[in-house]
Amino acid sequence: LSGTYDEEDCRLVISSGAGGVDAMDWAEMLKRMYERYAVAQGFHVRAVEVNEGDEAGIRSATLEVQGLHAYGLLAGEKGTHRLVRISPFNAQGKRQTSFAGVEATPILREDVVANVEIPAADLEVTTMRSGGAGGQNVNKVETGVLMKHLPSGITVRCTRERSQLMNKQVAIKLLKEKLLVIKQEQEVAAFNEIRGDAVDANFGQQIRNYVLDPYKLVKDTRTGAETSDVRGVLDGGLEIFVQAYLRHERGGSIEIAAPASSGGGGRG
Repeated sequence: LSGTYDEEDCRLVISSGAGGVDAMDWAEMLKRMYERYAVAQGFHVRAVEVNEGDEAGIRSATLEVQGLHAYGLLAGEKGTHRLVRISPFNAQGKRQTSFAGVEATPILREDVVANVEIPAADLEVTTMRSGGAGGQNVNKVETGVLMKHLPSGITVRCTRERSQLMNKQVAIKLLKEKLLVIKQEQEVAAFNEIRGDAVDANFGQQIRNYVLDPYKLVKDTRTGAETSDVRGVLDGGLEIFVQAYLRHERGGSIEIAAPASSGGGGRG
């Protein structure tokens, strides 16, 4: 865990995908799974934004996980998570396949993002009505903000604050954090060189299958790590998958001790 941002806190954005109400329920199950994992690791976790589903579950949620190496441990959760089960919302008791997407970005200090400049001409900002808790104001006034980095197509959404100005300030920080990580991942010199299509493909990659029926199995499509203890995983027991991903992606030890010194090993 010696990557540039591995020691930082982590922001997880969970979004329901294909599968209707089952997918929204699945997104909420993932939210609970990550909350339980974070608590088990001794991290502090809070939901800063939750967009409730119409019938059940959630459309999306943003979790902030605070603790040493939170991002390093959770970065590998980025991608699409697939659930197969007998739908509790289907009167015929049919099997249903649902999808939810997870995004992981480091939460960077203000002094880090303050030095990052994005020309105003490269930004497209649209407003929307916010939903969820916060009083009547958030539903009647367009306080929510959708911010798009035009050269790359990368977008962020913020509806957590009560005013449009505050949401814009949060959104620009979210966008800078996202662009900094993607810039490093793609090994490009400038934000304008980021390949948005590659980001979309990476986010859409199906990384893990959770099968509850007709048998029980959770399997990571990247590392091959698997377990039949589906309930344990959904209760936050992600260690087998986190460790397998770190070995697979970065090669070498996953020991977590004090912050790495300059003499520590690099990524594999």
